[in-house]
Amino acid sequence: MAYDATKMKDWQIAEAAEKNMPDPDQWRDKLGLKKEEVIPMGRLCRLDFLKINERLKDHPDGKYIEVTAITPTPLGEGKSTTSCGLMEGLGKIGKNVGGALRQPSGGPTMNIKGTAAGGGNALLIPMTEFSMGLTGDINDIMNAHNLAMVALTARMQHERNYNDEQLARLTRMSRLDIDPTRIEMGWILDYCAQALRSIIIGIGGRQDGFMMQSRFGIAVSSECMAILSIINDLPDLKKRLNEITVAFNKKGKPVTTGDLEVGNAMTAWMRNTINPTLMCTVEYQPCMVHAGPFANIAVGQSSIIADRVGLKLFDYHVTESGFAADIGFEKFWNVKSRYSGLKPNVSVLTTTIRALKMHGGGPKVVAGLPLPEEYTKENLGILERGLPNMVHHINTIRKAGINPVVCINAFYTDTKAEIAMVRKAAEAAGARCAVSEHWLKGGDGAVEFAEAVVDACNEPNEFKFLYPIETKLRERVAMIAREVYGADGVSWTPEAEAKAKMLEADPKYDDYATMMVKTHLSLTHDPTVKGVPKGWTLPIRDVLIYSGAKFLCPCAGAISLMPGTSSDPAFRRVDVDVKTGKVMGLF
Repeated sequence: MAYDATKMKDWQIAEAAEKNMPDPDQWRDKLGLKKEEVIPMGRLCRLDFLKINERLKDHPDGKYIEVTAITPTPLGEGKSTTSCGLMEGLGKIGKNVGGALRQPSGGPTMNIKGTAAGGGNALLIPMTEFSMGLTGDINDIMNAHNLAMVALTARMQHERNYNDEQLARLTRMSRLDIDPTRIEMGWILDYCAQALRSIIIGIGGRQDGFMMQSRFGIAVSSECMAILSIINDLPDLKKRLNEITVAFNKKGKPVTTGDLEVGNAMTAWMRNTINPTLMCTVEYQPCMVHAGPFANIAVGQSSIIADRVGLKLFDYHVTESGFAADIGFEKFWNVKSRYSGLKPNVSVLTTTIRALKMHGGGPKVVAGLPLPEEYTKENLGILERGLPNMVHHINTIRKAGINPVVCINAFYTDTKAEIAMVRKAAEAAGARCAVSEHWLKGGDGAVEFAEAVVDACNEPNEFKFLYPIETKLRERVAMIAREVYGADGVSWTPEAEAKAKMLEADPKYDDYATMMVKTHLSLTHDPTVKGVPKGWTLPIRDVLIYSGAKFLCPCAGAISLMPGTSSDPAFRRVDVDVKTGKVMGLF
């Protein structure tokens, strides 16, 4: 039964659907799991992935479906909604389907974008738990990450206060001689707190820490989250958490969490994060939640662990990549798939007429303000001028050897002529195209979409990476800039180029993945530039080193690892019914 999404808020739809949501015992029976493979946590449960994968190791994998999007408006174009709608549509046509989505950050949930639970009748439940901490993964990641910073700053203070003999006697430590000007890590917090982007710590006396410049990033940008996205098991987690580079010493050598003797304690904080949490859509298709968002500044993928479980449990497994195909899909393609060894059967390109009109020269879209009428009334002129953005992303996916399915995530204001124009352009570019009304109608509105995806899954593809692993860092960045973003080339600040040369000269970094950090609101580094711009150069200002995850992260333009909170944030509308304790106002 579809709820009236035109009259009910998302939290109200979720509340209604949750009345019949399976409990952990029912999920065990429904999915054919053993008692020891399900870890109950209230009305939710985690899945013991090692036990499940060991039991099903000889079971063939299901079809692997990745969901991405065109360059979005600041409102987002509904990848999570489309992922949920696809699961519901596949369920409606009788397929054994499930998925894996990312856990939302408290930053956007309490800011302008809202939760990442989907929307309308294509929604994940229980929505409140999903939106506000779930089973604690992000909190555990914050504690692990910030413990590393505690270890670093305390060590710097003690090395300043004691000579070598005192240091060895009082702390049982040898001197690491950390360079305070070459600190790789900052602190993290799971809110959009622009006031913490650049800070001074250690103000006071000699017992108040080491005074230096520091910073905060949003929690999901942490290397600990990146590691969770790509690990195989607990030993892998422990090894990687001990290899994080927190700083360099005064001779230019890395100082790691292992050197600080903090990696094992970080593993203790994160030991429970390795098992995915099981949720479901409002039509009760199972969906795991594991790892985090923000593909513009992080991996932005659901975990390899969750995908491996899903491919064993389901005939069709849906996974989501953050933001547009230049960001999320590029990382899925060249990083996640390389790490996992899993080959996708198809990629879905989520498309909205609203976003295409923005790329065609429509008025600025501002979160929290009503959409200008160009977006709610038929306007074929600006729509046609925006189509190249969709075609650009289709071509990016095709470079990976995949023929994508374009999903027109339909809004009730879209007209038949507008939909026909988008469909014609998508098919002319070599993609399948389907209209889906999952937001309004749930699975019933996604049948055409689901059938198109099934057809695409049955078509063989020639999946291939953009570059071989031995490609040097600057050459990789140049290839991504040209082939994925459409830039003419790359410019490096002197500091970034010197760092890149240092990394290229050290064979230790040869097999590190390249994890780009770039705005999601444009193909370029400038979020105000829309469409498919020509004649531009991608500027790189720094390269972050994630030596536990084995990522090198070139930073383009002025993007920050700590987003800002808007003038009209969502938290102003979140409330609690004091009689029932239920949360209201999430969207």
